[in-house]
Amino acid sequence: MAMISVIMGVYNSKSIELLSKSIQSILDQTFKDFEFIICDDCSTKNDVISILDSYKNKDSRIKVIHNEKNQGLAYSLNHCLEFATGLYIARQDDDDISHKNRFEKQVEFLKGNKEYAIVGCNLNLFDENGIWGKRVHKETPTKEDFLKGSQFAHPATIIRKDIIDKIGRYNVCKMTRRTEDYELYMRLYSYGYIGYNMQDVLYDYYESMITYRNQKLKYRLDEIKVRYVGFKALSLMPIGLFYCLKPLVSGLMPNFIRKLLKKNKYSKEL
Repeated sequence: MAMISVIMGVYNSKSIELLSKSIQSILDQTFKDFEFIICDDCSTKNDVISILDSYKNKDSRIKVIHNEKNQGLAYSLNHCLEFATGLYIARQDDDDISHKNRFEKQVEFLKGNKEYAIVGCNLNLFDENGIWGKRVHKETPTKEDFLKGSQFAHPATIIRKDIIDKIGRYNVCKMTRRTEDYELYMRLYSYGYIGYNMQDVLYDYYESMITYRNQKLKYRLDEIKVRYVGFKALSLMPIGLFYCLKPLVSGLMPNFIRKLLKKNKYSKEL
């Protein structure tokens, strides 16, 4: 049994280069006691399958599993959890980079701080031109902080496996198609658990500084539902009703304004 089970969902991937760098960043960790479970969500690109098989054949810690049809990230992560044997569950996205000491620092923190169920960290933001910004998360989020949005960078977290099993793993349904992490963390806090964000930058998160695609209305309506259910479970009503409308208000904002706000916020952090 490994100390950490790393779980990753892959569907076609942005590029083979990014996918390779992402996988390699896990294999290069200073903390070596892990298994790496990758779920291919019925990718249609043959080179994606080839690179996954290539890494699986090179390192016995890697296990590649497949969905029979495209199911989405939440389903894929739950599929990974069916094979996970570790005490801790670490996330990793297929286009991001974990710093070499990420696991070492996060596991050391969880071992020494039993009161926390999950640990995250701060991030560098990068694109094809390199690092352009930094995302800083609140060190000790409270349930009220979830009114603003998710308080943890999903792919940069490690959570105790017994706890994610206890709360029911990821919720696979229509309303969590783009917010499976937000829903999970609010549910985690509704069970009385809490989390912590290390203030170290231990993860490079792929996000373009220039492009900003407006999220489809159906996904914004899904997030409103996730917020409503989560805020109700956290006893954040009636004030939560106001914050439920945030995705809709954001959707009405012109793209150029959102781009400007994003660039100004995260570039300043750097």
